Amino acid sequence: MEKKTQRSQRTLVLVPAPYQGHINPMLQLGAFLHSKGFSITVVHTHFNSPNPSNHHNFTFLSIPDGLTAGQISSGNLIGILLAINANCKESFQQCLTQVMKQEARNDITCIIHDELMYFPEPVANNLNIPSLILRPNSATNFIARSALLRLHSKGYIPFPLPDSLSLKPVPELHPLRFKDLPISTFDTLENYSKLMVNAQNVRTSSAIIWNTPDCLEQSSLEQIQQQCQVPILSMGPLHKIATAASSSLLEEDTSCIAWLDKQSHNSVIYVSLGSLASIAEKDLDEMAWGLANSEQPFLWVIRPGSVCGSDWIDLLPQGLKEAIGERGCIVKWAPQKEILSHDAVGGFWSHCGWNSTLESISEGVPMICKPFSYDQKVHARYLSQVWKTGLQLENEIERGEIERAVRKLMVDIEGKEMRVRALELKEKIEASFKSGSLYGSLNDLVDLIRSF
Repeated sequence: MEKKTQRSQRTLVLVPAPYQGHINPMLQLGAFLHSKGFSITVVHTHFNSPNPSNHHNFTFLSIPDGLTAGQISSGNLIGILLAINANCKESFQQCLTQVMKQEARNDITCIIHDELMYFPEPVANNLNIPSLILRPNSATNFIARSALLRLHSKGYIPFPLPDSLSLKPVPELHPLRFKDLPISTFDTLENYSKLMVNAQNVRTSSAIIWNTPDCLEQSSLEQIQQQCQVPILSMGPLHKIATAASSSLLEEDTSCIAWLDKQSHNSVIYVSLGSLASIAEKDLDEMAWGLANSEQPFLWVIRPGSVCGSDWIDLLPQGLKEAIGERGCIVKWAPQKEILSHDAVGGFWSHCGWNSTLESISEGVPMICKPFSYDQKVHARYLSQVWKTGLQLENEIERGEIERAVRKLMVDIEGKEMRVRALELKEKIEASFKSGSLYGSLNDLVDLIRSF
């Protein structure tokens, strides 16, 4: 009986982009589709390979990405993604051809690829396999990206952006200012434009899966759907749809949960600036004393290598440990979803990547927003000005501003009001799982794939 069931399974090939914020939602989507009876094969690059041992029900296949050691060490996300898309088409086609020969019992029903990994789409056409796009980012960021590309093509946005332009509102994109547009600081605007033009091109894909809740971004999704020739399925937050094993590229330190268990309700500010951002020693100093002087308990993730010139916490200021005592807990990496759902956590200081933003909103946790680049700036602006569940740090990292922001979020009436709004959004997202738009999108996706 088991063999018959296996033979009847339809195989879905998933192609995630090799970064934490893109791997997570793709594997979460895979977990949901596996629960609906599909066989899941993940094709990934050598660079930033996901850990297969955490996903026993999936098949993982690695393809050469052609990246040089220099490209990888540069940390230039734009350059790396452009190189992967240029290098991987042939190896991906060879991989799929081999799969189809070896797994004759399992036809490849469709390919689902990240929007930044656009090389699978022509391969899907060559092999006559339907393809779908996963957009793991916000719909609002997609609109901001489109505006940025349009303005740049008309010569309205010089690079780098002059101070005289940064605070001016972007026409028809309220409340975004020019400084809030998702501009890359790591490469030329020309290279960024090349990547994004390809990422935003639907080409022959059958539908777009979007990791965003309709209740949060309805107007943006409607605007995009009017201009899009294929269905848009808003299915966020994906981390809430199916229980998936950890897909973290870094080892999570779960010991911090025991520390959280000893803290009071809503008393802890959780601090994590994501998997890519780096800060200077001066910023580390200011963050440390700002958190210490706020007199609030804090759980702080300091990723190894995230502080320039430091392996981990060797550059923390002298006297900090004595100043905070047991009030602070510092770890290298943390189980973020578990932390944000913990009763003791009352606020989240974040870089505002979309995964972190969704995870925080889904748990009703208000935020301190300190974006660094790309989409983070769009999300920070919307959190503070539209959804009103966040405080944005606008200036350079400075201990006095940090102390005031933490107190405002965790103690003052303004923070309590943001917490109420965050809880309201949490309730709307939970309602959408039961009978709302998300419930409909999930069924539509399964029906679409079965129709291929």
